[in-house]
Amino acid sequence: MTTTKTARRPKGRRRGEACGPSGKGKAQDLPRLVQGDCIEVMADLEAESVDAVVCDPPYGIGWQNETWDSAAIRAAAARRGRGRLTKNKAFEVWCGMWGEQCARVMKPGAHLLAFGSPRTYHRLACGLEDSGLEIRDTLMWLYSSGMSKSRRYPGGRRTTLKPVLEPIVLARRPLDGTTEETIGRHGTGAMNVEACRVEDGRLPANALASHDPDCADENCDRGCAVALLDAAAAGGEGGSGTQLAPSRFLYCPKPTRAERDAGCEALPEHFFNLLPNASRGGLVRNPHPTLKPIELMRWLVRLVAPAGGLVLDPFMGSGTTGAAAAIERRRFFGIELEAPYLEVAAARIAHWGGAGRTPAPAPRDRRRRSEPRPLGTRRR
Repeated sequence: MTTTKTARRPKGRRRGEACGPSGKGKAQDLPRLVQGDCIEVMADLEAESVDAVVCDPPYGIGWQNETWDSAAIRAAAARRGRGRLTKNKAFEVWCGMWGEQCARVMKPGAHLLAFGSPRTYHRLACGLEDSGLEIRDTLMWLYSSGMSKSRRYPGGRRTTLKPVLEPIVLARRPLDGTTEETIGRHGTGAMNVEACRVEDGRLPANALASHDPDCADENCDRGCAVALLDAAAAGGEGGSGTQLAPSRFLYCPKPTRAERDAGCEALPEHFFNLLPNASRGGLVRNPHPTLKPIELMRWLVRLVAPAGGLVLDPFMGSGTTGAAAAIERRRFFGIELEAPYLEVAAARIAHWGGAGRTPAPAPRDRRRRSEPRPLGTRRR
């Protein structure tokens, strides 16, 4: 989670310094976290230095009336000189703003994956396209554990449907020549489809389905949408035989509380209530509200980032993309504005990367808050 508040750039820092330590050795492979506004931080990174961008930005839907998902986005668009815009148009302009910086630091042919909301996804895609990126596809993450946020009205009426999907835009920086030439020059330009084959070795599709949290390895929960889809497919179409089971696209459960808090045992507990009107909440060590499953992020990282490549997440939150990159042996550079989440991200990435210990947080000096700090080691 991040906002669009401006972070002051540290004096005396050379352009591109934050993108990796100079010299050789293992230090340049360590995950690096930066605190600051992603647009400003990326402006300091070296051009054409990132192999892939995998992120979960704000959706611009005013989630829980949070400033970072509404007013801050409109303010950033206004600072761009666009004046007063509608909420959705401001979101599109803002997506173009951070998309421009992503496009600048991405290598030719590098891919970007960004989650969106069905309500504002079209603005996300347009903003990224206006930034100079090519829209290549739309992936769909399907799940069955969503909850309707609508109030109830007389006559059985509501204003929203139960959410069961989130679109993911797949964009690419234009190639440097042909696809073959781009692969040869930069190691980018095509996706790692062979490394992302799913059940029975089938080629991956642009749909990803999630089991219910209560599903076990050997059997599914009674209401699991994936199991119901598979059961329907088993009947065949028009008596012609069994269809391809939908779960073979790719599936993984939504993150459990154990997955959310793993590695954060030494951090303080916070009271957290994701849906104040529907539940009581409780004490947690990772209070981030919009985590994605690590298994899902591993698959996405593996799909678009070449082996050993550098993955950038401009909206790092509590570090799920970084944890996925560590497991998949990709280098990672994460940006997050809110200091408490950097501490959580550091702990989670160290845990999932196999470091064996949680690194101590760096001193919070506002004059140097955009400086990166290494975390643990990658799992070998």
